[in-house]
Amino acid sequence: MSKPVSESPKIRWMDAVRHAVQAQTLVKVTLSGTWASTPTLRRVLGRLVDLKAGMRVSLVFRHDTRDVTQNFELKEGVDELSRWLDSGGASGFLRTTDAEWELSGFADGPGRLREMRPQPGLNAPAVNRTHDRSRKRAIAPGESTWLGDLGVTTQDGSVCAGKEAKFRQIHRFVEVLGALFEELPDVWDGSVRTLIDMGCGKGYLTFAATEYLRKSSPGQWKIRGIEQRPELVELSNRAALEAEFTNLVFETGSIQDVAVASVDVLVALHACDTATDDALASGIAAGAQLLLVSPCCHKEVRPQMKPPPFLESVLRHGIWRERHAEFVTDALRTLLLEWAGYRTRVFEFISPEHTGRNLMIAAVKRSDSRGREERALSVRELAGHYGIATQRLAERLGFQLSARPQHPLPPAPLRSGSENLL
Repeated sequence: MSKPVSESPKIRWMDAVRHAVQAQTLVKVTLSGTWASTPTLRRVLGRLVDLKAGMRVSLVFRHDTRDVTQNFELKEGVDELSRWLDSGGASGFLRTTDAEWELSGFADGPGRLREMRPQPGLNAPAVNRTHDRSRKRAIAPGESTWLGDLGVTTQDGSVCAGKEAKFRQIHRFVEVLGALFEELPDVWDGSVRTLIDMGCGKGYLTFAATEYLRKSSPGQWKIRGIEQRPELVELSNRAALEAEFTNLVFETGSIQDVAVASVDVLVALHACDTATDDALASGIAAGAQLLLVSPCCHKEVRPQMKPPPFLESVLRHGIWRERHAEFVTDALRTLLLEWAGYRTRVFEFISPEHTGRNLMIAAVKRSDSRGREERALSVRELAGHYGIATQRLAERLGFQLSARPQHPLPPAPLRSGSENLL
């Protein structure tokens, strides 16, 4: 579809959506943004479905805590997408059976439209128009041999007694990963993508990510698990061989020292204290599109904290000071990630009854760098409010927490046992 160059990227993108619906080549369409009329709305997801009444455009309105699905006549569905795009959409992604269109950067300018075509020989994505799709678990106890090798399931495929919470954690991780992958544009360039799990421990979640990507993501993936305990690396590599995961390898190394030249997705769950910061910094430097961390053992900021006077009487209690230090540390990390060019989300990964280390920070790379100065100011205001002079992620990113020049600190040594405890 050739369009006059005078038409805006938004109009051309909507024309592509309209044509995909009419030609029945639509695979999926996604709008992301911030809508003043609906503050809890985060994304609008669309696809074609076959109903008894005929083909419809099915739109899922994804809010912070719930999804709302509505089905529309074809023209009404396109008009509905256009309305949400105009009223607060910040980016759009369209995939059809023969191309992808990525729309971005129009909030403060004319915007950009990038069209991507698959390389010859690559299979086109299939269109699934089934309305009531059966929900199949990505990780099935009776089908995933690695669960047995890692001691999560028995020989008959049942979850071992005492491992129920671990299995729920594995399954929840895959759900989170799948939801975040919906925010990442799929580019059919034929390249091999990389996921690295830093401080992967026994490798439960590394295996889960490998199986999920093999079943659900187009293209080729290379998965690396990094763990500093050689006996766990040996165990995990044996399990990977048994599961025939030829694209998965475990390596002995520490979060602080591992070399990361490039990565698409970086995971570091339960990396203690500043090991979380080292993992984030490595991922940012390597151009990661998605960062996923679950911090724990916050030790760096607490001794530095000089609370404002109105909090002194409360924070004299050790438990409140500890929890407040956790909040300040992870709030600084979140603001620094936003300054570095990522959209962030902070949420409980799994119920606190299973683990107290249940906070997760997810960061998806933005396509633009608007508002960087304002974000830098937010970082410095928070640090200054609590008298924080140094913080590992800020140090690794070359970000000064105060306007005054600071003397660079030597890298903090990695403490024993400071990596993923999974």
